Amino acid sequence: VLFVESGGGSVQTGGSVCSSCAPSGRGMTFGALAWFRQVPGKERECVAAINRNDGKYYVDSVHGRFTISRDNARNAVFLQMSDLKPDDTAVYYCAATSRNIISPVRTDYDYWGQGTQVTVSL
Repeated sequence: VLFVESGGGSVQTGGSVCSSCAPSGRGMTFGALAWFRQVPGKERECVAAINRNDGKYYVDSVHGRFTISRDNARNAVFLQMSDLKPDDTAVYYCAATSRNIISPVRTDYDYWGQGTQVTVSL
């Protein structure tokens, strides 16, 4: 299953970006959906995760600025990013697993999007 991402882009500090992600096919139900980000030379970091019960996880650095949401009918996941900072610059990846968990652990996810670039300038 391939997840297709859209959104991302370049903004100035304090700006907002919304990214979305949905599977290319149908027939599967996903439990946990998440967004990770990665910069060159660093580990891929979980930014936010959400399960089918609307339980959520956010990494401390984005609390109050980012919002994760989902559309269960489409298995889609969204990430609204506000008050962006240069440190938020990264490639953002969506991820999914059939298990209904809330996890920031990369290896808990089985399906991934292709990644989209978010660049925040001063």
